[in-house]
Amino acid sequence: MDNVSVVIIFTLSGINETVNYRVTLFSLTLLYYCIILFVNISLIMIIILNENLHEPMYIFLCNFCISGLYGTTGFYPKFLLDLLSSSQEISYSGCLFQAFIMYSFACSELSILAVMAYDRYLAICRPLHYHSFMTKKRLSQLVCFSWLTPFCIFSINVLLTSKLKFCGSNIEKHFCVNWVIVKLACPETDTVSNSVIAYATIFIYVSHGFFIIWTYMHLITTCVRSTEDKVKFMQTCMPHLISLITCTVAVVFDLMNMRFGSKDLPQSLQNFIATEFLIIPPVMNPLIYGFKLTKIRNRILGLVYIKGKLPLP
Repeated sequence: MDNVSVVIIFTLSGINETVNYRVTLFSLTLLYYCIILFVNISLIMIIILNENLHEPMYIFLCNFCISGLYGTTGFYPKFLLDLLSSSQEISYSGCLFQAFIMYSFACSELSILAVMAYDRYLAICRPLHYHSFMTKKRLSQLVCFSWLTPFCIFSINVLLTSKLKFCGSNIEKHFCVNWVIVKLACPETDTVSNSVIAYATIFIYVSHGFFIIWTYMHLITTCVRSTEDKVKFMQTCMPHLISLITCTVAVVFDLMNMRFGSKDLPQSLQNFIATEFLIIPPVMNPLIYGFKLTKIRNRILGLVYIKGKLPLP
């Protein structure tokens, strides 16, 4: 194809193996998406409506849940429609938009985990200086950082992709991601800029990872000295650590599969690896924080107790 404008529709062929059980998959996916919406929106509303939870840790957690809603909304509605459709297609602009959402969601999760690690480091390792460091202004800056960093990076990424000339329109996945779109570019097309931005993005988020490791080294060193700090670590840092490991493993698996994965793997397994970061963290994170953080758990139990005491009409 001589011009990028020729490609106006991409075909998502990763869903082809589901032909024989699409109704079942649609029902399970719809149910699971409803669970994602329920647990995340519930936790967000609990934090917003309870003034006792208007603290940095809970505000970051609220953003974590919003990020989960943002990423899953970029995938599940389109996937559900594709399961009911005889042809799985997406417009050129829609594909770029979905790719932007997928990447920015995954990286916003890592950015939020990084600022949450910083918050826990200040609270446990620098408790006397916590309130002087974690002011409302600093809190706003950290929240903006966790959202604007991935948004700016992937705006550039998608903009560069939109300027490529394509010689193919078949995406061997069930949703759009930037790296797969770039691979459809014509052989003579210059993709150096895309590669540079991709490696720069990897460097930025590997740096996030090293920062989180550094903060946890200090946290663990501090907590082993005091029983009180051990309790605080187990209550507030363990959910964060579990979320970090889950998110990192899911994203790394997907990246490794895209770059080096074998095409001999069953398509269903490839689909699961690709969407693992959209399946496990969005449900697991609010559940872990909801049950582990004492203030949120007490609030949930209080609501359940009050409802149980209401007289029947």
